[in-house]
Amino acid sequence: MPEPVKKTVSAFTKKPKTAEVTAGNTAVFEAETEKSGIKVKWQRAGTEITESEKYVIKTEGNKHSLIINNVGKEDDVTYAVIAGSSKVKFELKVKEPEKSETVTPAEEVPAPAASGSPVPPAESSQNTEVSSAETQPEEPLDPIGLFVARPQDGEVTVGGNITFTAKVAGESLLKKPSVKWFKGKWMDLGSKVGQHLQLHDNYDRNTKIYTFELEIIEANMTFAGGYRCEVSTKDKFDSSNFNLTVNEAPVSGDLDIRAAFRRTSIAGGGRRMTSAFLSTEGHDDGAEFNFSSLLKKSFLRPSNRGEGKSESQSDVDVWDILRKAPPTEYEKIAFQYGITDLRGMLKRLKRIKKEEKKSTAFLKKLDPAYQVDKGQKIKLMVEVANPDADVKWLKNGQEIQVSGSRYIFEAVGNKRILTINHCSLADDAAYECVVGDEKSFTELFVKEPPVLITHPLEDQMVMVGERVEFECEVSEEGATVKWEKDGIELTREETFKYRFKKDGKKQYLIINESTKEDSGHYTVKTNGGVSVAELIVQEKKLEVYQSIADLTVKARDQAVFKCEVSDENVKGIWLKNGKEVIPDERIKISHIGRIHKLIIEDVTPEDEADYSFIPQGFAYNLSAKLQFLEVKIDFVPREEPPKIHLDCLGQSPDTIVVVAGNKLRLDVPVSGDPIPTVIWQKVNKRNDLVRNNDDSMTASENSSDLNTDNKLLFESEGRVRVEMHEDHCVFIIEGAEKEDEGVYRVILKNPVGEDKADITVKVIDVPDPPEAPTISNIGEDCCTVQWQPPKYDGGQPVLGYILERKKKKSYRWMRLNFDLLKELTYEAKRMIEGVVYEMRIYAVNSIGMSRPSPASQPFMPIAPPSEPTHFTVEDVSDSTVSLKWRPPERIGAGGLDGYMVEYCKDGSTEWIPALPGLTERTSALIKDLVTGDKLYFRIKAVNLAGESGAATIKEPVTVQEILQRPKFWLPRHLRQTLVKKVGETINIVIPFQGKPRPKITWLKDGQTLESKDVGIRNSSTDTILFIRKAELHHSGAYEVTLQIENMSDKVSITIQIIDKPGPPQNIKLVDVWGFNAALEWTPPQDDGNAQILGYTVQKADKKTMEWYTVFDHYRRTNCIVSDLIMGNEYFFRIFSENLCGLSETAATTKNPAYIQKTGTTYKPPCYKEHDFSEAPKFTHPLVNRSVIAGYNTTLSCAVRGIPKHLNKTLNLS
Repeated sequence: MPEPVKKTVSAFTKKPKTAEVTAGNTAVFEAETEKSGIKVKWQRAGTEITESEKYVIKTEGNKHSLIINNVGKEDDVTYAVIAGSSKVKFELKVKEPEKSETVTPAEEVPAPAASGSPVPPAESSQNTEVSSAETQPEEPLDPIGLFVARPQDGEVTVGGNITFTAKVAGESLLKKPSVKWFKGKWMDLGSKVGQHLQLHDNYDRNTKIYTFELEIIEANMTFAGGYRCEVSTKDKFDSSNFNLTVNEAPVSGDLDIRAAFRRTSIAGGGRRMTSAFLSTEGHDDGAEFNFSSLLKKSFLRPSNRGEGKSESQSDVDVWDILRKAPPTEYEKIAFQYGITDLRGMLKRLKRIKKEEKKSTAFLKKLDPAYQVDKGQKIKLMVEVANPDADVKWLKNGQEIQVSGSRYIFEAVGNKRILTINHCSLADDAAYECVVGDEKSFTELFVKEPPVLITHPLEDQMVMVGERVEFECEVSEEGATVKWEKDGIELTREETFKYRFKKDGKKQYLIINESTKEDSGHYTVKTNGGVSVAELIVQEKKLEVYQSIADLTVKARDQAVFKCEVSDENVKGIWLKNGKEVIPDERIKISHIGRIHKLIIEDVTPEDEADYSFIPQGFAYNLSAKLQFLEVKIDFVPREEPPKIHLDCLGQSPDTIVVVAGNKLRLDVPVSGDPIPTVIWQKVNKRNDLVRNNDDSMTASENSSDLNTDNKLLFESEGRVRVEMHEDHCVFIIEGAEKEDEGVYRVILKNPVGEDKADITVKVIDVPDPPEAPTISNIGEDCCTVQWQPPKYDGGQPVLGYILERKKKKSYRWMRLNFDLLKELTYEAKRMIEGVVYEMRIYAVNSIGMSRPSPASQPFMPIAPPSEPTHFTVEDVSDSTVSLKWRPPERIGAGGLDGYMVEYCKDGSTEWIPALPGLTERTSALIKDLVTGDKLYFRIKAVNLAGESGAATIKEPVTVQEILQRPKFWLPRHLRQTLVKKVGETINIVIPFQGKPRPKITWLKDGQTLESKDVGIRNSSTDTILFIRKAELHHSGAYEVTLQIENMSDKVSITIQIIDKPGPPQNIKLVDVWGFNAALEWTPPQDDGNAQILGYTVQKADKKTMEWYTVFDHYRRTNCIVSDLIMGNEYFFRIFSENLCGLSETAATTKNPAYIQKTGTTYKPPCYKEHDFSEAPKFTHPLVNRSVIAGYNTTLSCAVRGIPKHLNKTLNLS
């Protein structure tokens, strides 16, 4: 049977326990042993206690006690009691005595417990300064937020320092979180770091916790208030609020403050007595004075003048009276209770920290502060003691009323919940919950989300002096934005040049009178977005698209002068013979867009004059002449052939020009007797045209002799018509169109004869819009725009073109030129790289400007990258060339698609691609080259904008292996012995040169290196020796050789693998005398392949076997251990030490060294030997067993007997 394991049993049945005793009292520790007569030792801080007046050791049977008299702070250490092999440790904790109102006389013996009256709470708060770390319990882990430990409320005295600590778990964070400290709502303390404020942070790699500290140095009263710590990561946010209370510095004890509260009275024979003095008799004047106890003492009532006796007043607490009284009653109370320094007392009262009473109405109050995002909801919850209690919720002191779904009040058991839905900035306020006379306060902070730019700025082009208005729209009404021009912030202080306006979500930047210096890029920034627009200010120029023309009109007809200019905002005046024309019922002046008109109704001879139009602000004068046509009636014979008088028009014969959209009115004087018949027809046109003036004639009769291609014009009310009068006819076209252009023929017939005339009408118009322009040569901030002339020029030559540009997602087109472009190409500049643009074209002739062309295909200004840098040849062989380079200095918005490598043979101009397609790497190996060829190489960077400039190797490269002598470049640290510990990794890299590739051979101690656990890796530039786990047998001299044909180079490396040494040998206890012991030993057999640096000698008391170091880094092999304690027995052990450290085991002395007491010889007691003999006896007899034949069986029994010389016999029957 296996031997049972012995269980260690303590020698103590009652163990002494840790005790807490007030300084000056007596501490008693008791212990009981299992048996009486056992020797017990008491230790203090590891040293045995000897009996004295301070330490009293008593033993009564198996009860043992240690009494420590007059306990002091130095007695606050660890104690132990030892009985045999059992040792019990315990502690004595000494606390300071509590302060009391009454002073204990010096001759009194201290009582075991303090008996003084407790210090009033108010005084305690005044005289005790406790840091926030000591007064607050440890913050539990926050399973929801980011904080592991939140900063706690703190209290500090003026001039003191305090530190608030926040801890954030960093195990799940990819990078360091962002932490901000605030005072109040928005004051960022990061900008206030200086003499009184410091911010610290550190990271613990073991616990993976970030620690952030806010340190306040030399605090003053203005530092008090609420603080907030905000921590944010990429997708999480958390905040914590805490408060700082700053108390005024306590009054110095040397100042006799009692004099301020003394009220004297006359007692008996005129002797002046002070109640405060009588109540504080026995106090030291230099000690701290207790104001609470002072005010609780009896005050003498003021005596009447006629009375010599004074009546005593019952004890009252004046502090309590002042706290509860309104300020208006302070003077009355001061007079009643004899307070002479009321102002000083009120200051003192204000400084006393009121003891916070435990709430009877609330089980759980509101937190000091809450934070919520704007638009979200939040719940404020308290727990009340009475489930049936009614609560009131107040906001800034006003009771919150039920209003729809904005505020929701809930009562669930003991919980009272206020839910605020859709929080706005108006909800950022102080809230309180009222239950009876008790209140719970909190503050709610509403955080606004980032302000986004929903509608960006638009590019603008204006003339000098015009008003500029940039407009953008943001996501929040009344949000604060920042305006910049070319990176410089704009302010209102610049002579009111810039004006900022807010209208709801829209933000405006207004420049009243722009100048050339205002050109540039303007930026609006919010905390959530940026928008950029360009302003181009051009010199003011005015173009005349259509000038006024001379007019010839008859009496009572209408005269219309019309002109068109390029700027629709330009106003002007009309002059008649140099005098301004005043409009009236007959003369009207109109300005619609770019068209200015002067209309004269019922023309009279007085209207004949020179008329001019002068645009305001420009040196232009558009002039024309109005001629009055006077019809003279001459006597005509009764029979006169018809005649057409067209020579009075004053124009080139037969041709009339009319602008499309204008009205054509042609008066044709005719004569003849009898009155001739007038026929109008349009020649060679197949349109339906108009008429004749003779009602008796039909169209078919008059047109029988006309050309079949000609069409008659009939009088009607249509757009093209003929009006007949007695002496003339009028040909009218309302709103001339291109189809009205052609040759018109008028025929006069009467019985006397016939006359006819052809009139050519030419309709001119603005050009047709050109086709969409094409964009080419796109650069970083420019491009080339090309277009074709319009298919129809409007009958007038095209004078030039106007180009406009806009951003892809914008609606505002910006004009790029004011002078007409004569060419069909234009280089547009000053664009922003990476922004998508569109272009369109207008054609302009003398009549006006065409409609815009279709927009071009969207394009993005991007520039090709700059050429690659540091382009060099890295290596050359018989058929390959290795090239390397670095990326371009400028890549741009188009990114980088790759590199194109080409080569050209010497003497040729053809560049051949060296690689199929582009490569993204910054190195290339060109293969399959012909040996002996001389090649030039070049490389280009490629992106969306095209190819960069070429980086070229100036000299041709000959494709031929270069013979290079082999040579090692041995690193400096390998030129001396490489020392490694057992188990460490060895990775030796030795670079070399040599071409063609050399043969590499490794040797160890002159033998070829073929070890399986040693790896060799060779490349064209270096060789590597790798050992994953170093062992002692890896030590030695290694030699590596480079061989190219008959040239070679070699280097040697010495590797030393070291391990911990073995223990020293042959340790001997040479001699013991007095308090000393002499030891000798020999060096260890195994030095760990390193020099022995020294030895560590330790000793241990045989009773405790606790080892203590005597010598450290001791170099000799013998030593003398001194200062041993008399009567103790000691064992000694020695460790050897090398570069790896101490040996795993130590050499220990076999026999202890006994330090004998001087003059004392130990006589061992004589004991009668006890006879333990016992006759043998079966404790477990044999039992019957049944077994199957062929199987084994075991018969067992147990026998007890002393001595164990037993004869064992087995009889089978």
